[in-house]
Amino acid sequence: MVKLVLLRHGESTANFANVYTGWNDVALTAKGRIQAQTAGELLKQVPDFYPTHIHTSVLQRAIITANIVAETCHFLYLPITKTWRLNERHYGKLRGINKDLSRAIFGEEQVRRWRRGFYEVPPAGDEVTAACYDQCDRKWLPRAESLYQTQKRLLPYYHDQVASRLLKGEDQLIVAHGSSLRALIKKLEHIDNYDILKLEVPNAQPIIYTFDEHLQITKKEILR
Repeated sequence: MVKLVLLRHGESTANFANVYTGWNDVALTAKGRIQAQTAGELLKQVPDFYPTHIHTSVLQRAIITANIVAETCHFLYLPITKTWRLNERHYGKLRGINKDLSRAIFGEEQVRRWRRGFYEVPPAGDEVTAACYDQCDRKWLPRAESLYQTQKRLLPYYHDQVASRLLKGEDQLIVAHGSSLRALIKKLEHIDNYDILKLEVPNAQPIIYTFDEHLQITKKEILR
């Protein structure tokens, strides 16, 4: 048996302000840091969880959460990979807009489709220029994404860097974002396009999957 732990970052300043964040690089709140430490304390109690690698995005709210968890769990010695492929979904022109205001601007139904639909893509935003993407081939970087497109760009990383280690019997820890984790969970649990609309991934609550040797899920547990 091998374990994969998925963890959404702690509360960010954008979560607190109820705005679309996406690829905006916002900080954790003080509450978010406490949530990350609590998540680490919960993981310390998981029997037989010995990860060999930590995977996170290039956005600070996930990176800081991963660092706090690693310190709390005494995992600071582990290698950590930061990749844009685990970034939050890119919300295009919705980035930085208050969610309530977006409904007034674009209409309740349109916003609902953008937020919850699997294939719906919001209006494209500006090109990505932040320094953390300087090593990336810019042609791969989105200006807006559906959840489907988010899933497509993260799955190659999951198969190459996470599943390959799981198949060797090595536990893994992924610290990422609400939508990117929803996209991965959809694949892991074979959730259909309708039911995925109802899935929420709370901040800083570790999701533990136990797999058999064929990476079939034998157990799922959410720590609160």
